[in-house]
Amino acid sequence: MSLYVETTGSGPELVLLHGWGLHGGVWDGIAPRLAERFTLHRVDLPGHGASHEHAGPYDLEAMARLVLEVAPGSALWMGWSLGGEVALQAAALAPERIQRLIMVASSPRFLASGNWPGVSAEVLQGFADSLERDYRSTLQRFLALQARGSDHAREEIRQLREGLFSRGEPSMAALREGLTILQQADLLPLLADITQDTLFVGGERDTLVPAEALQRSAAATANGRYRLIPGAGHAPFLSHAEAFLHEVEQFLI
Repeated sequence: MSLYVETTGSGPELVLLHGWGLHGGVWDGIAPRLAERFTLHRVDLPGHGASHEHAGPYDLEAMARLVLEVAPGSALWMGWSLGGEVALQAAALAPERIQRLIMVASSPRFLASGNWPGVSAEVLQGFADSLERDYRSTLQRFLALQARGSDHAREEIRQLREGLFSRGEPSMAALREGLTILQQADLLPLLADITQDTLFVGGERDTLVPAEALQRSAAATANGRYRLIPGAGHAPFLSHAEAFLHEVEQFLI
């Protein structure tokens, strides 16, 4: 089964990848503006959204290869959270296919370990445990965590929850494996081989991907840049769309 892709706009090709449990519709708020300058390819990751019937596998390399199958031959890529890790993996697998890369609130390693800043193992394991009991409430709690600290947290949560199941419910296998990726994936060794211009952009108040993780990731890439959106949480493109778009357009144009 091929992944679902929604294509709109005109101009240079731009691939958009969403985060865990969601789908390409999460970009609805900024898509019209981006479509004025770019041809957008909003991909629903395997097991998510309109790609929910995909049978797997759901490890990072397999997902990256599946996205590469449906993506343009050469394009700009932007991935949020888990989608950023998929994009980073794709850039390592097929560097000639990705012109520039934007990592939105996305770290090559989500789990805090040693001196690497991130989410505690207890928090991620708590979501993994509750997923088996009630996946709907687990997803909604995860959305609330993404908005924590944002200037506009209540509105952000509302937007995320309203669109959560608008393209169908994600598969349990994809949800399980997605959390496993967030718990276990370590793409830090890939950063040294990323030669594309890469923007690491996130929210000042993000409780999932600390600013320090973005800053250190940018410093570890050959052509990395780091930008922070004041007052934003884990989804700056929702809560602070104008400031986010400014950074994206400055980087891509």
